[in-house]
Amino acid sequence: MCKLQGREEFRRIDFVQKLTRDQILPSTAKTPDRREQQEEEAATVQVREQDRDVLVLKKVSSERPASTAGSGESDWRYMVVSGTPEKILEHLLNDLHLDDVQDKETDTLLDDFLLTYTVFMTTDDLCQALLRHYCAKKYDGKADSPVALCTKRKVLLLASQWTALYKDWLHDDEHSKLFLKTLYRYVLDDVYEYPILEKELKEFQKVLRIHRRHTVDEYSPHRKNRALFHQFSLKENWLQHRGNVNEIEEIFCRVYITDHSYVSIRMKVSSSVQDILKIVAERIQHPEEDLTLVTVTFSGEKHELLPTEIALSKTLESSSRIYTYRKSDTLNPFAENEETQQRSVRILGMNTWDIALELTSFDWSLFNSIHEQELIYFTFSRQGKGENTLNLSLLLQRCNEVQLWVATEILLCSQLGKRVQLVKKFIKIAAHCKAQRNLNSFFAIIMGLNTASVCRLSQTWEKIPGKFKKLFSELESLTDPSLNHKAYRDAFKKMKPPKIPFMPLLLKDVTFIHEGNKTFLDNLVNFEKLHMIADTVRSLRHCRNNQFANDLPQKEHQEAKFYTNHLLVIDNQQTLFELSHRIEPRV
Repeated sequence: MCKLQGREEFRRIDFVQKLTRDQILPSTAKTPDRREQQEEEAATVQVREQDRDVLVLKKVSSERPASTAGSGESDWRYMVVSGTPEKILEHLLNDLHLDDVQDKETDTLLDDFLLTYTVFMTTDDLCQALLRHYCAKKYDGKADSPVALCTKRKVLLLASQWTALYKDWLHDDEHSKLFLKTLYRYVLDDVYEYPILEKELKEFQKVLRIHRRHTVDEYSPHRKNRALFHQFSLKENWLQHRGNVNEIEEIFCRVYITDHSYVSIRMKVSSSVQDILKIVAERIQHPEEDLTLVTVTFSGEKHELLPTEIALSKTLESSSRIYTYRKSDTLNPFAENEETQQRSVRILGMNTWDIALELTSFDWSLFNSIHEQELIYFTFSRQGKGENTLNLSLLLQRCNEVQLWVATEILLCSQLGKRVQLVKKFIKIAAHCKAQRNLNSFFAIIMGLNTASVCRLSQTWEKIPGKFKKLFSELESLTDPSLNHKAYRDAFKKMKPPKIPFMPLLLKDVTFIHEGNKTFLDNLVNFEKLHMIADTVRSLRHCRNNQFANDLPQKEHQEAKFYTNHLLVIDNQQTLFELSHRIEPRV
């Protein structure tokens, strides 16, 4: 414990670090190993203001190269354990270097703070705190103090890093937009007095140009981590989006065939009713001219859509579903499983590598659009998280739909011989997904084959050749949950990027850290917990180091693409069991 005197000293975290290197008050307790206790005491610094702790630091080894440390620097530094939001930010600003490259520890602290600050403070709080630091008169009370100028430059550096990390996430926030404009005006005022700020001003102008371009062109094709995909969920049943949607965007919607089966469709926002009918007709192998789209509200009201209408117009009620009905004088819905009778199994004629490649392309487009912040919001915001976790939710939905699609395709195949071929096909597709480093679809397919309604098909599994059973057993071992999914983690770690992780397991890791550690300790932010969460979230960056387009063949198989973009799914377990018992009754 280091005791400091004077309020100004408490505000200077650099003073705390310097003092602890030179003066560690000896312990008065009598223990057998006094040196060990003194070392333990020296490893922790608690900063107090007005008789309460405001910051706790821990001594750790530094990975800073010896050449940069200087003769007076030790090979260790103090890292944040916990603290108030204001003091953590103050420590971060003090720790920043104005060099082009930060040392590893400072860069990690900055990244931890920017990724997780929404847990313990609002964006408005952060903006106001940064403005206060920028305008503050430092310790000697003079505005032109060298320390004050240094702090201004550090605030600009932090603001630039913030906007670079969050990209389009900030352009929807009014507080951040006002902050950027205000800070820019401050810099313009100061640049004449401090010419050294000219470099920071130019960098900040680049940030503002990006920001302004977002406000003009909300969905530029060059915009990274954009919400390119939107979900037309037929449960909530309205298009979830940030900003205005234009024609280049794609959405997902569910067109229900019966109450328990639907076609999951990926299409452009501007698609007409006729475009959707063409997809549905081909997917369920029914004449297009005999079909029509109908919106059905939960109260039972029906409204037939015209072929030339834009399918997802805002006139659609939020409490309705889209169904496909047969045309007649009276609108007739399909009976359960009627739409799938006498259907041919087209997937048997497709190349398994092409199907796996299209599954990977689809998953990558979703995975690459996920912002790291979405995992933070998903973990900490249990209510109203849909708005901020859109792309993540779509990838999780896709995983569930692929699992159900596998079971649906197998259970809708009434001929034993073709059903055996279909199971073999899916085993090969799963193997190809693993080879393409798409563990999300790999897990989904294996779980689909392990669905209870598929596992009970004893006649089908008995006819699967031994080499396929062996291959399936090897693939299945990777999904073994024992030892905290050790088999999967070891295999995934050896895979080079780009690669797609099994997202539910990554979310489980973040959730376990969250639920196993308190966010606040004695009214201080538990920053060690936030560091562990940020470290897990950062694994997304490693997975996305490269693009799949540079690594996988570019050949596009149109039939496989259509098949994987528009999945036919039965989402009711009871219906799946009924199909299972129908094709293989118990003797």
